[in-house]
Amino acid sequence: MGTIVCQICNGTIDHFEDEKVSVLYALCNHCDCKEEEVVEI
Repeated sequence: MGTIVCQICNGTIDHFEDEKVSVLYALCNHCDCKEEEVVEI
């Protein structure tokens, strides 16, 4: 089971099927998160 998490607010966006437990980061649809500038590490 995997989880997609917002990289701005850390809210859970969705879950997906996977063989191992994993976390992917994306942006959610909240106005504050869409307007944030994303810094890649």
